This record gives sequence, C-alpha cells and structure tokens, in this order.
Amino acid sequence: MSDWRVLRNAKNGKVILARVRLCKSFWCHFRGLQFVPRLPADEGLLFVTDHEGRTHTAIHMFFMFFNIAVIWLDASGKVVDKKLAKVWRPAYAPAVPAQYFLEANTDLLQRVQLGDVLTFDEVAQ
Repeated sequence: MSDWRVLRNAKNGKVILARVRLCKSFWCHFRGLQFVPRLPADEGLLFVTDHEGRTHTAIHMFFMFFNIAVIWLDASGKVVDKKLAKVWRPAYAPAVPAQYFLEANTDLLQRVQLGDVLTFDEVAQ
C-alpha cells in the first residue's frame, strides 16, 4: 500500500493537498522536514501517532529552511489547532490533544479552518 494519500475536506470533498506522505515510523518522525530545501505546493507530510496527546504531537523548527503551516487533527480527523511555524523556533504544540499533525506550505492555513474534518484514506497516484 502506498505511503502517499490525498487530503480532502470531508464535508465538500475538496482536495486540500494532492499528495500527503504518511509519516508513521520513528525515523520519519525524527527527520520530518529538517534539511528539506523546499516543499512542492501540493504536498505535505502527515505525522501519524497511536493516540491523542499534546506533548508527542509538538514540533520544533530547528534545521528548517522555510516557514510551514502545521495543522493538528484529533482521532476523528477534525482540525483542533493550526499555526504558522517559523524557522529556528524551539517548539509548537497544539492547544488541545491531537493524534495527527500535518506540515505543509504556509498557504494551507487559509484553506483549512478549525472544526473542518479532513480525510486521507484515498491513495495518491
């Protein structure tokens, strides 16, 4: 099965990101987008954890070359927080517990609202 998914708004079916790479392993979580020179506009990285929480879904921005949008989702896929994460900042954490978090280009912040439900079941081609 592919590690790439399509991220959609569950209410209207609109594609939010055409290609989202699932990040489930320790090494993927460890590396994230560190040292990545740029990210295509239609791609993101979706971090998958095994339960909801605040501390294990926190991120840092060390060794990043560009600002990113971070979207936190609860276990049902509902957007519970979103932030602009700036390079070389020590930490960003969701305001409430989350199970998933998405890192993508900053324009994502305008396309996703708190309370939106996002799906990522469809495999990207």
